[in-house]
Amino acid sequence: MASLTEGILLTDQYQLTMAQVYFRLGIHEKPALFEYFYRKNPDYGQHQAGYGVFAGLDPLLRWMETARFGAEELEVLRSHKTRAGKPLFGADFLAWMGRNGSFDGLTLRAVAEGRVVHPQVPLVAIEGPLAQAQLLETALLNKLNFETLIATKSSRIREAAGAAAYILDMGLRRAASGAGNAATRAALIGGANRSSNVGMSHELGLQAAGTHAHSMVQAFMALGMGELEAFRAFAEVYPDDTVLLVDTVDVLESGIPNAVKVFEELKRKGHRPIGIRLDSGDLAYLSIRAAQMLDKAGFADVSIVLSSELDELVIWQIHTQIREEAPRYGVDADALIRRLVFGVGTRMVTSWGQPALNGVYKVVAVRDGEEWKPAIKVSESIEKVLNPGRKKVWRLYDERGLASADLLTLFDEDPCAERSLTLHHPSEAGKLRRVNMERCRLEPLHAEVWRGKRLLEPQPLEVLRERHRKDVELLDPGVRRLINPHTYHVSLSSRLWQLKNQMIEALTQGEGE
Repeated sequence: MASLTEGILLTDQYQLTMAQVYFRLGIHEKPALFEYFYRKNPDYGQHQAGYGVFAGLDPLLRWMETARFGAEELEVLRSHKTRAGKPLFGADFLAWMGRNGSFDGLTLRAVAEGRVVHPQVPLVAIEGPLAQAQLLETALLNKLNFETLIATKSSRIREAAGAAAYILDMGLRRAASGAGNAATRAALIGGANRSSNVGMSHELGLQAAGTHAHSMVQAFMALGMGELEAFRAFAEVYPDDTVLLVDTVDVLESGIPNAVKVFEELKRKGHRPIGIRLDSGDLAYLSIRAAQMLDKAGFADVSIVLSSELDELVIWQIHTQIREEAPRYGVDADALIRRLVFGVGTRMVTSWGQPALNGVYKVVAVRDGEEWKPAIKVSESIEKVLNPGRKKVWRLYDERGLASADLLTLFDEDPCAERSLTLHHPSEAGKLRRVNMERCRLEPLHAEVWRGKRLLEPQPLEVLRERHRKDVELLDPGVRRLINPHTYHVSLSSRLWQLKNQMIEALTQGEGE
C-alpha cells in the first residue's frame, strides 16, 4: 500500500468531490489560476521570524512526475459509497480521471527554492485545467508548508549561531514519522552544515555526521569497565574522528579528565582529537570550564559540541552568558564561541513553538474564453482577503542594495519601465510610498518550473544554500532580528490595488442589497 499512500491519493477527499462537481458542470477543463502563499511568518511565542525560507519545491516536482490515477487508484475510488450505498464517484468521472488524472496539463511558476520569502507573496502560481489544479492542492501544501517551516527555523538557528559556526542536524529520532527526511533536507538548506541522517545526507551529497551516545559508556560500565575504557575503545576504532560525550558520569570530575587522557594517547600516536560533546547541564558554564581544562592540557583547538534542546534563543543566551562569564575563568570568550559546534535536534525538526506554517492554496483567476477573470475572497480577517488576478512578483532593492519590498503587480504590468512607482499596503488605504526607480532595481521572482513536465532540473544542495545565504545577507538587519523583527514590506502596484478594492466594493455592496 506504500505506493498508494504516497502517490496521487496523497490528497483530501474534498479535492476529489470538488473535481467531480466541476466535471458534472462541464467546467473541469476550464483554465484556472491558483496561488500558494503563506499568511504570517512563524511566531514562536517568545520570539518571531521576520522572514521565511522557501523549501520543498524539488520534492513536489519529483512527486508530480509520477503521480497519476492508475488502475489501483481508480479501484480505490470505486469502493467509495454515498450514505445511501451508491457509488460516490460516477463511472464517467472515473473514466475521465483515468485519461486525465495527472498534472500534465498544468504550468507552474515559482520562486526559486532556498530564497528568502515573505507573507502574502505568491510562492507558486499553478495554472491549468480547473480539476487538475484543484487535485494538486493537498500534496503541494503538505510538501511546501513543512519544508518551508523547517528551513525557516534552521535559518534562524544559523542567525543565532553566527555565519562561521558549525551546526549539526540531529533531529531524525524526534521528527514526526515519515517527515524525518523532509526535515533533514530543509534543515540543510536553511543553515545546518551536516546531519546525522545517513540516507538523506547521502542523497544530498554529504557524509552523515555523528559520534556516540551515553549508552556506549553505560554498556562499558555495566560490564565492569568504565568511562575511560569506553573512550579508549572509541578512539581506537576512530582515531582520526574522536569526539567524546563527557557527561555520562560527571563532566568536570570524570568526563573531561578522561577525555584529556585519551586525547594525549591519541596525540602520542600521531592523531588529532576532534572534540568533546556536552549534552546536559548549564551548557554555557560547562563550555567555559571545558575550554579552561582543555586549554591547560594543550588542546585549545579541540571543538566543544553542545546539544540538548537547543534552538535560536538558547544559542543566543549561551553566547551572551559566555561573553559575560568567560573572562572570570581566564577564557577568551570569542575564541570559545568560535570553537563551539551546535547539535540541534527536536526544536529544529519540529519547528518548536510554531508547529505548522499557515500556507494556503487559493484560486485567484478563471479564464472565460480569452479573458482571465479575477477571483477574490472577502473576509472579516484582513490578512485573509485575497489579492486577485494573474500577477507577477518582484523584489525591490534600494540604493544600499538591500531588499526593500516585494511588489505584486498585474501580469501585464512592467514596473521596470517606470521612472517611479507607488507601492500600496495590501489592506490599509493610507499606507503607501513612492519609489524613485533611478536609485532602485527590480528582480522578477517567478520562473517556470513545470509545463506539462518538469522544466527545472534538481539543483545541488550547495546551490540552494548559497542562494539562501545571499538572500539573508541582503535583508535589512532589523528584519533579521530574532525577537520583534522589523516588518518587511509586501506591496501592491496601483493597478492591482485598484482592482482589489473595486472587487471588494462590488461584493460588499451586493451583500447589502
